[in-house]
Amino acid sequence: MDVSFLGGPQPQRGVGVVAPFDFALDRELWRWVPDEISLHLTRTPFVPVEVSLDLARLVSEHETLGEAVRALGAAEPEVLAYACTSGSFVGGIAGERALCEAMRRSGELPSLTTSGALLEALTELGVHRVALVTPYTRSVTESLEEYLNQAGVEIAGCADLGLTRHIWKVPYREVATMARDALGGAADALFISCTNLPTYDVIPQLEAELRIPVISANQVTMWAALRRLGTRAVGPYQALLDPAARRQWPLPDEGLRPGHGLPELPEGQEGWA
Repeated sequence: MDVSFLGGPQPQRGVGVVAPFDFALDRELWRWVPDEISLHLTRTPFVPVEVSLDLARLVSEHETLGEAVRALGAAEPEVLAYACTSGSFVGGIAGERALCEAMRRSGELPSLTTSGALLEALTELGVHRVALVTPYTRSVTESLEEYLNQAGVEIAGCADLGLTRHIWKVPYREVATMARDALGGAADALFISCTNLPTYDVIPQLEAELRIPVISANQVTMWAALRRLGTRAVGPYQALLDPAARRQWPLPDEGLRPGHGLPELPEGQEGWA
């Protein structure tokens, strides 16, 4: 049979992704990516340690990341992303920058981390006060708070689950409940931490209900990586990905707070019960 008319596969541009060994949300990452982009994923070696500050340090050792980046080189990606929030904030601002530099040296490519992408996203949205949702134990969550404080970001509220394993099994409803719990004080935005915590479908629902930008670890990672390729992440109507989506709220400096002087929801958007 003559199949020459098919012409072969279309050219693809690549994003190389290094994830921790227990990462279980490959499909969620792919949902952010347009058709002309391919993700090339690899994982750090297994270590018998549950989610903790110790694990965050182990999966972000420069030698470990360097080996993963070199393995990705065969697929010829154009940008490298370390998809781990705790592994990239555990060393603070200086540690995150050192991770990027270690990856860049190993792969000779532009490199970023989830925590660095978070700061880029907060800057893009003009956010100075953020509420946090994390699946972590208190000590890991406090490390995230310290990282953000180093960047001049104020923590307006926080809710965490205290999990040390099986984070990818947390249902959307529980994520939404934590988001509401985290908004005890004034916040310009909500950040849902951990690349292993499902968030793709919950973001637009929470934004419609809470009336502030909601960003997540996987979302900011893909958004930042794709920006470096000159393209945009794909996702349902939401503040980070679509500037038009921000126009339903005043800017952070205008003092918008959940429950205070909110405009009506856009037609067809409903909050979660």
